[in-house]
Amino acid sequence: QVQLVESGGGLVQAGGSLRLSCAASGNIFTINAMGWYRQAPGKQRELVAAITSGGSTVYGNPVKGRFTVSRDNAKNTVYLQMDSLKPEDTAVYYCNGWKPDSNYPDYWGQGTQVTVSS
Repeated sequence: QVQLVESGGGLVQAGGSLRLSCAASGNIFTINAMGWYRQAPGKQRELVAAITSGGSTVYGNPVKGRFTVSRDNAKNTVYLQMDSLKPEDTAVYYCNGWKPDSNYPDYWGQGTQVTVSS
């Protein structure tokens, strides 16, 4: 199994920045891509960003140009730098891990709350 532990959530004013981190442990050799989903109250979970072991990235449309996903393979850690935050970015952010050829995350962290005040 794989364990994903997030950190870095919190409360920030609109226009501010936050950086999320997620450390993977366990059977990490099963992971190819890592990234983030989020879920706001009353809404479905949506992809925020993901990055493969080779460094290819994908972003959800609402965060393009504002968020940056990165990865330190030596530390088995993925990061999400969130800039120009908006109140609509308020959500629980979940770290994810994908096995090769998976179209949906195989592994999930426990989630970290990000709240953006107006």
